[in-house]
Amino acid sequence: MSRISGVLRRTFGIVREHVGTDHLGNKYYLIPEQKSWTGRPVRAKRMVVAANPTEYEYMEGSIPMEWDAWIRGRRKKPPSVEELLKNEVNRDQIKVKAKELEEKDLSLQAKEYAEGLVATPAKTVAKGHAATTSFGKQEVSEEPSSTANTFQPGSWMPTSKK
Repeated sequence: MSRISGVLRRTFGIVREHVGTDHLGNKYYLIPEQKSWTGRPVRAKRMVVAANPTEYEYMEGSIPMEWDAWIRGRRKKPPSVEELLKNEVNRDQIKVKAKELEEKDLSLQAKEYAEGLVATPAKTVAKGHAATTSFGKQEVSEEPSSTANTFQPGSWMPTSKK
């Protein structure tokens, strides 16, 4: 059988075997190991034909993790429908539990702040970096610092720069 299929592959080009389709419509193929026209072996390849073939519209999650692992060779067998459904349910449960835990943590933080057990987070008012020589010092302004009631035109002179 492999001789006949090898002759057909060499005659008609690459023959790909449909392995599966995911819930998004992507189709997965296996190109089995074969020999080139010179007789050298060409290793097996795995490929996907995207349901949405435009590259600029690709988004993360367009290929399920299980199929991505099969394409990259991290798993030997393609995923089954049952496995995909089971993993999807598990991911949904983890998302729900993470949301519940985050809400519980936020309510606990609010309770601790209200009871005074934990100091509320303070806002940083210092400007600049602590390693600089001018950290924490008042900047000297070259602008006049007077009010409109006491300011006399022409009374302010700019400081000389050395």
